[in-house]
Amino acid sequence: MSLHEAMLYNKTENKKVACFLCARRCQINDGGTGFCLVRKNEGGTLFSLNYAKAISAGIDPVEKKPLAHFHPGALVVSIATVGCNFRCQFCDNWMISQEKKIQGKDFPPQEVVKAALNNACQGISYTYTEPTIFFEYAYETAKLAKQVGFFNTFVTNGYMTPEAVKTLVPFLDAATVDFKGGADPDFYKTVSSVPSVAPIFEALKEMRRNNIHIEITNLVVPKSGESLERIRQLATWIKDGIGKDTPFHLLRFHPDYQLTTTPSTPVETLEKAYVAAKDAGLNYVYIGNVPGHPCEDTHCPNCNETLIKRYNFAITRWNLAKGMRCPVCGTEIPIKGGLHPSGHSFPYALF
Repeated sequence: MSLHEAMLYNKTENKKVACFLCARRCQINDGGTGFCLVRKNEGGTLFSLNYAKAISAGIDPVEKKPLAHFHPGALVVSIATVGCNFRCQFCDNWMISQEKKIQGKDFPPQEVVKAALNNACQGISYTYTEPTIFFEYAYETAKLAKQVGFFNTFVTNGYMTPEAVKTLVPFLDAATVDFKGGADPDFYKTVSSVPSVAPIFEALKEMRRNNIHIEITNLVVPKSGESLERIRQLATWIKDGIGKDTPFHLLRFHPDYQLTTTPSTPVETLEKAYVAAKDAGLNYVYIGNVPGHPCEDTHCPNCNETLIKRYNFAITRWNLAKGMRCPVCGTEIPIKGGLHPSGHSFPYALF
């Protein structure tokens, strides 16, 4: 496959380029790559080295993203390439996100959409690694997906520029934005090599302005990233900046990559974080990576009726009345898209 010219960059002097895809805004010399290692300047033109080279592809329930209030029960084709603009020491997909060699199977946009059609999916999800760094691949796939009636979702660290968000607006329906450590700036610098968290909040505001459905996760890392005050502050920002009905998923940390000696997050810690987020005023708070926990379920914020019961990624009971309303008190629940009964309960790989 020939080299694919990148989007979202400017040519500058002496064959340098200024990339404005992610918030690092790399200035790249001729022959060099950006921090992500997958965008290369060749003779003053920036190329996407990982275009249409999928390192992972599979069929997932949308709940795995996680998306709890968006097309519940839907299936998506999930794709990823190598590369990332973070260096998280705890990454559970580090084998592909931190891979320095461009690897992957040729899986062009039209084939991704065809796979979704052949597997009775309702959408495409750009996930596993950071989709911002395979932007051109995601963008072209998302355009084709829209033409056949599919939705598109990003699972992202949110470290993208407002320009990137605006470019995606016609084709992106939902985004799961993954925070770590309660958005503590020092935690991001130390554990993920990210100089500032401010661009993430700016990207979220841009998504909100453009009516992209947003759900937010926060990985609760024991000791270094479990501050209840930070979680309370993040929840308060979500309430004030995006809305109190924004789903907020508190995720359990599991030891991986360079943090194998850090223990899994105690469930009690997650439950305290849940209370802190609820106390901050959020209506829909979830605990993730703890299958069977009651806080996987959706409850009515008015009367506390259980509306959707879940086990891990599967919906086990649907208790919403017509119009996405609570059957007890009639409160309208903000869920986008109807229930999609699926024949598949668990994810499986395409390759």
